[in-house]
Amino acid sequence: MEAWQEDRFDALLKIDSEQDAFDQLAGVARAMGFEYCAYGMRMPIPISRPRLVMFNNYSPQWQQCYQAREYLRVDPTVKHALKSTLPVVWSNHLFESARDMWEEARCHGLRYGWAQSSRDAGGVVGLLTLARGAEALSPAELAENQPKMSWLAQYAHAAMTRILVPRLTPETLAPITAREKEVLRWTAEGKTAYEIACILSIAERTVNFHINNAVAKLGATNKTQAAVKAAALGLLS
Repeated sequence: MEAWQEDRFDALLKIDSEQDAFDQLAGVARAMGFEYCAYGMRMPIPISRPRLVMFNNYSPQWQQCYQAREYLRVDPTVKHALKSTLPVVWSNHLFESARDMWEEARCHGLRYGWAQSSRDAGGVVGLLTLARGAEALSPAELAENQPKMSWLAQYAHAAMTRILVPRLTPETLAPITAREKEVLRWTAEGKTAYEIACILSIAERTVNFHINNAVAKLGATNKTQAAVKAAALGLLS
């Protein structure tokens, strides 16, 4: 990797504004030969409708079309990202299940692209997409540049989670104690307070004390939600 690229990658980790971080990301993408760049992030909670954040430099017309037609629901790159962290290259085969979206994207200058997701211990999923309107990604280009592109995906995820996660999921900062984690683990296993007390050789009221503290710290309505939140956020490891 060229020194200037490594410096720009490292600079991503020092930026405190998500828009500035994305602008830096888009700049690195342009240097790699991609006129378009997009970064999306899905938070692990709420479980039923996880929070989503999206940044891109696509045309306003395509952004409006993508949102109006709810293409997020059928986007094959998003579906792939939720199942695998392996990179994927845009192709007719990839978009077979979303032909309308594929045709419209191409009409808006998005003809060739590459995407790779990242996932961290906190359950946050990020997706970096690099695209352009001319010149397909050749095997030679992928062989040379894909390692850099994959590194960029990881750096982008690290930078964006550092900025956004504390604000969008403040529960990740909850000062859960070791004992609270322990009782939440057993709660997640379906154990009652009485059963947990027997397992840990402590009083049942002590178990309830720790559970109630964890519920309050996680902003949960009950112990079940507290255990689900903590597990989804990777707080029980």
